[in-house]
Amino acid sequence: MDRHHDAARLLLSARRDPTQKLHSLPEAMRPKTEEQAYLIQRAIMAELGGVGGWKVGSPDPTGAVNCAPLPAAGVQMSPGHVLTEHCTDQGVEAEIAVRLVRDLPPREAPYGPDEVLAAIASAHPAIEVLQSRYIDADGVDPLSRLADSLAHFGLVVGPAIADWRSIDLAAEQVALIVNGEAMKRRIGNPAGDMLRLLVWLANHGAHWAGGLRAGQYVTTGSWTGKDFVTPGAELRVVFDHAGEAALRFSA
Repeated sequence: MDRHHDAARLLLSARRDPTQKLHSLPEAMRPKTEEQAYLIQRAIMAELGGVGGWKVGSPDPTGAVNCAPLPAAGVQMSPGHVLTEHCTDQGVEAEIAVRLVRDLPPREAPYGPDEVLAAIASAHPAIEVLQSRYIDADGVDPLSRLADSLAHFGLVVGPAIADWRSIDLAAEQVALIVNGEAMKRRIGNPAGDMLRLLVWLANHGAHWAGGLRAGQYVTTGSWTGKDFVTPGAELRVVFDHAGEAALRFSA
């Protein structure tokens, strides 16, 4: 086994048993480049089964883009249910996801925005559930976080948004509601235009997996940042025009 598979093995152990969480990856296994981090992601996905979708994001409208594949077993429709088991640091983010209606396989000529837009069947409010395999995710280097699939644990997808292309997403507001009380309200996705992210994913990020596939969901970054909830929490993300998704945690 190479060091990428060794790193994947440690992260998988922490995924399956939160008591095995890591302070950090051993120095010899730690990715030094984005390519190495993505190789670790690939090795993890080989053990978790098929790709059900992707997460893609950027810190700002012109910043670098990164991504992670989503295990098909972790994608569920709203209202969702997550068993917290021994983990008490579940993170949540309000997002917008799209569902693809056609394949976008790797090819020599890059996909343009119009082609990627035409491959989108629908858009949906979504909740990404986060659970880092590190004891302190903010305490490890960015490439180690990328290797850990950016702490992805699961995705809850709400109903399709009616006429979603007519919504001004830059002005759209979302509320994060926990146990019936609004925890946070935000306007717009800090990453800006989600189509920029989707084009990058089609042309670069998803190549190793044979490209994007019809039926997959792609979630396009957090509108609200990362918030933690306790076991037993009931959560809703409510957009002004883009609908809502719900999730319940239980111990």
